[in-house]
Formats: sequence, structure tokens, C-alpha cells
Amino acid sequence: MTPKDDSDSGGAGAQSMPGERTSLWLGTTPETDYGPLDGGAAVDTAVIGGGIVGLTAATLLAEAGQRVAVLERGRILEGVTGKTTAKLTSQHGLLYDTLVSSFGERRARQYARANEAAKEHVAERVEREGIDCGFRRLPAYTYVDSPEKKRKVKREVEAARKVGLPAEYAESLPLDADAAAAVRFDDQAQFHPREYLLSLAASLTENGGRIYEDTRALDIDDGRRCRVSTDRGEVRADAVVVATHFPMSDPALYFARMHPKRSYVLAARVDDPPREGMFYRTGRQYFSVRTHEIDGETLTLVGGQNHKTGQGGDTSKRYRKLEQAARRHFDVQSIEYRWSTQDYVSVDKVPYVGKIGPTARNVYVGTGFGGWGMTSGTAAGMILSDLIRGDGNPWAEVFDPARVTLGPSAREFATQNANVAKEFVGDWLTKPLGNDLRNLPRGEAKVSRKGGEPVAAYRDEGGELHAVSAVCPHMYCVLEWNDGERTWDCPCHGSRFGYDGHVIDGPAVRDLPTRDAE
Repeated sequence: MTPKDDSDSGGAGAQSMPGERTSLWLGTTPETDYGPLDGGAAVDTAVIGGGIVGLTAATLLAEAGQRVAVLERGRILEGVTGKTTAKLTSQHGLLYDTLVSSFGERRARQYARANEAAKEHVAERVEREGIDCGFRRLPAYTYVDSPEKKRKVKREVEAARKVGLPAEYAESLPLDADAAAAVRFDDQAQFHPREYLLSLAASLTENGGRIYEDTRALDIDDGRRCRVSTDRGEVRADAVVVATHFPMSDPALYFARMHPKRSYVLAARVDDPPREGMFYRTGRQYFSVRTHEIDGETLTLVGGQNHKTGQGGDTSKRYRKLEQAARRHFDVQSIEYRWSTQDYVSVDKVPYVGKIGPTARNVYVGTGFGGWGMTSGTAAGMILSDLIRGDGNPWAEVFDPARVTLGPSAREFATQNANVAKEFVGDWLTKPLGNDLRNLPRGEAKVSRKGGEPVAAYRDEGGELHAVSAVCPHMYCVLEWNDGERTWDCPCHGSRFGYDGHVIDGPAVRDLPTRDAE
């Protein structure tokens, strides 16, 4: 199957790398074909974004009797949800010791219960509806490879047990002989996210919900009766859910409270695949492993090589380094798929779920899942459904976007925003002057200045030169070329654009204007 998004097609450096340039989940399921909005609609709840948060919330609301419309800029489930490693686990790295310290035991328990409940919500729906999505319960391991970090693992086990999670301490691991210590959570799960969520989409429409693809939301007016402006017409609704990965409306300064990261995944055939668990080595460069059974064979998913968006250097090298790591751990027969993904990480490591801003009346958000969106995103959909229907939710407090956490989160806030300032100033000062884009070789890209304005140019393999503004329309940072995905990426807040300028990831909502580089 061909890639679903040309951002996954790879540049010149990526062309020689093995594997189909799309995710396993996208490569093994059919494309959707819901029509666009035609003129306008009136509903009880409008959901902007067709990923796991949006579809979970929309399906629950439709099943409760609401009229619901999902608005998706492209095709549903082809964004972050279609590029996950799809672990359904309440084990999110070494998180709970930090949560207990920063939030207190009561709110840390809310976080744990929300994610456990989300996992069971998926399990119950899979069983009840007979969804064939490879759902499988397995233990999950987070491990360290340094003896000096054993104490940190022991503290994590103690904190996780305090909040009611099935945590065990181990010093041996079936995956990695170099593991020094691990936290084990039993009864976690994995699945095929698109198979599961395509079933939810079908349930949504069967219950009267509507899905509008190829419909870009542009603006939201809050009030007793909200209005969502799109490029296809206007949607009026009593409530609006913004589930667009990064919120396309930002009244609470989410751009300063989250930072974007990219990471990479390979799906490979290996000898003796590690079917007995899901594995995650924590650290500055994480390493993730799980398997998936499909068409009678087992593929092993290996993830890692994370970096801040737009600051990854030669991103083709990230794939090559990940392949090297895979070969160190396994006897790799072949690489079948390769892809990258993007996540937003909140300053205190907990997603923002609830009213989108301090003065919001009927607009809600779910964002900042930090790489753990299968459980936290499902929990967000459940919470948002409850809030919109006026029901209480036992976990909503810990995820409240209006929360204030001090200590480590304040330091993280300062660090990330200092990085943004450095990138903004540095790029505007250092991008070269002059118009030397006409001789750009095929398969290469660069940023130059024409008339003082940064211009981003890429010459494709057919020889056509694509030139667009190199200035991100969100907050005017200068874009960087991502050779591994053939995209222009913002090093400040993570907006991404195709080489022809179409927006792929927010916070930007508008395409880059074309420029004359000849």
C-alpha cells in the first residue's frame, strides 16, 4: 500500500532506506472516504479532529443521544493516532514518583485510575462488539540500563503501588541483558489502533453522528451557541471539542506550556520476536519495543531517536541509528515499515483535558499526551463526554488545563521557552542572504532569503522547484527542512508543512504561501 501522506515519502537521504514509508497501521487498513461539509450544519457537539480523543468523545456522545459532527482537516486516523506504537498501558515511563511529588497522592491516583479505566474501556468495547484489532494483554516493562538508576526505579515502584497500580520490581529482563532494573505492570495491553477506531467511526455514524473529512476548521466563536468557521461552511453547536493534537484555538497559551517532540518507528521481521511483553527503556533517548501479529506473522516495532521538532539535524540519520539499535537487539530479517510521529509534552507531564481557557464557556480541549495517547487519549474522550453532558467525572481534576503546578514544571517551562527564544533569534540572524535557489539539485532543499524574506525551496526528483515562505504563520519562526519526511518543520512550536506548503501539524492552521524562487 502506498503512503497515506506525502510527509512520509522521505527526501533524497531517505530514499535508500528499507521499509514501506508509512506506519504499519496505515499500511494494513483501507483509507476512509467520508465527504466534506457542504455549506453548514447544526449539532449538539462539534468535534474538531478525527483521532482517538475526538472519535472516543464523539462516539460516547452520539451513543448518549447527542447530534455530533466530527470535522477533520484530512482523513480521520491518519495523524498522530495513525502513527503511534499503540501501547494501551497506564505505565508511562517512570512517571508516578514525579506525579506524587508534584500533584500529591490523591491526584496521582486520579491519573492512574483514568488510564486503567481507559484501557478497560477499550477492552470491553473490543469484546462487546467483536472488534478484530489484535487486542492482547501483556506485561509492560519500563527499564534502565545503569545501576546508578536502580534507586529511581525502586521509588517508582513504591509510588505506583501507593496509587493502586500493579507495579513490581525486577532486575532481569527478557529483552535486554544490559537492563539494570525494571518496573513491571501486569495486565496491560496492545492493539491495532486503526482497526479499533474505524469500528468506533462506524458506530458513531450508525448512531446518527456525522464525519466530515477534508474540512479545515479555521476559527471558533464561544458562547451559548458556538460557531465553528471552516473552509467548507459554518457549524453551529452547543459545545465544541478541540482534539487537533495541538489546539487550533489557543486562549490559554498552550504554545508556552507544551513542547513538541518527534520520534521514529520501524516494524521489522526478526528472529525470535519478544512476544512476552512490551518494553520501554527510559532516558534522554528512549527505546521502545512491542510486537504485532498480522496475517500469520509477527512484526516487531522498535521506536526511539526522539528529538525536539525542527531541531533533529539530519533526520534520515535517525532512521539509520534506530535500525542499528534494532540490529543490536535482534537478528533482523527485513524492515517492512518505517515512520515518524510527533507528540506534545506538557511542562508537568500530564495532559490538558477540560475547558480550553479560563473564560471558556462551551469549548473543551484534549492535548499534551506526551507519547501516551492511546490510554490518556481514550481517558480524555471519556472525561470530555462527561463534562459536556453535565455529569461529574472522578478524574477530571488532575487533567484540568487551569491547574497550577510548581517546582519541576516551572523549571521545565523556563527551559523550553528559553529554547524557543534561542531558535527564533538564531534562525532569523543566521539564515543566509542571497538568491541561490535556482541551482538547487534534485532531492535537496534549503532556506535562503529573497528580498530579505526567508524562502524555503525544495527541488523534487522530477526537477520541479517548490518554493514557499519559510516563516511559520503561527509565531513567525523560520522553518527547518526535515529530510527524513520531506517536510518543513518549525523549531519553536512544532508546526509542520509539506514541501508544497500545506499544513500537516499545528499550531499553525494555514498553509504557507508560495514564493517565486526563480
